[in-house]
Amino acid sequence: MSKENQSIEALHQRETEFHDDWATSEALEDIEVHALFEGLCAIENQFIIQDMGNLQGKKILDVGAGLGESSTYFALQGAEVTYNDISPKMGELAQALAAHHGTSIKTVITPAEKMTFEADTFDFIYCANLMHHVPPEEQEDWIANMHHFLKKGGKLYTWDPIKYNPVINVYRRMATEVRTIDEMPLGFDILKLYRKYFTQVSHREFWLSTLYLFLHYYLIKRYNPNKVRYWKRIYKENNKTIGWWFKPLRALDSALLKLPLVRRLAWNMVVVAVK
Repeated sequence: MSKENQSIEALHQRETEFHDDWATSEALEDIEVHALFEGLCAIENQFIIQDMGNLQGKKILDVGAGLGESSTYFALQGAEVTYNDISPKMGELAQALAAHHGTSIKTVITPAEKMTFEADTFDFIYCANLMHHVPPEEQEDWIANMHHFLKKGGKLYTWDPIKYNPVINVYRRMATEVRTIDEMPLGFDILKLYRKYFTQVSHREFWLSTLYLFLHYYLIKRYNPNKVRYWKRIYKENNKTIGWWFKPLRALDSALLKLPLVRRLAWNMVVVAVK
């Protein structure tokens, strides 16, 4: 085995162990499903689900799906869902979550880069916070595989953190115990790889002034960033808790993030790629 392959295998092992540990720490009843797509702070997913439209009968591959909230949500909307994750314990938890909500999903436990499906299998591929875990040397192969798995006219939806915002970069240096050491936020140069394989590629950025929520958690709520996963905690918020100030900031972001240079300071980027 080459040194490069050894390095990638070691990365996969670290990711598996980290996410197995995370899965065993979660209580089923505490996992948000509807809030992940319908809640006040579900900005990215509201955009994606609106673009997807009616999911009844659609075949969806949910890549790097973790706790299984998104897979369960899609299944509840009538989709035929294939769940993927690197962690066996995450897969077990995702199956239990789906059953808890009265639905079911198929599970495939393997690194995303090693998945194998027939060509033209899926209507949609959804991938949240996974691409920045894929080793840079494997990103192009990963995108090519996703293109292969999609039906003609199908869509790949990915969303990940981008690397330019100083607030998020400080947070990442602080929250070392709730994320893996191999994560690497993306730059806009990643779009070149999508455009190499897909006929249409668009992107939209989210969270700028609304990132005040992270400061609110740290300075006012005093949430320890190594005990509370801020990016998960946001889905527990609602109109009563933060709506009075979050909604105006969200409206401000809608205007600010239309500006090409300003959008580089956003937290997350959603990419929609059409085959």
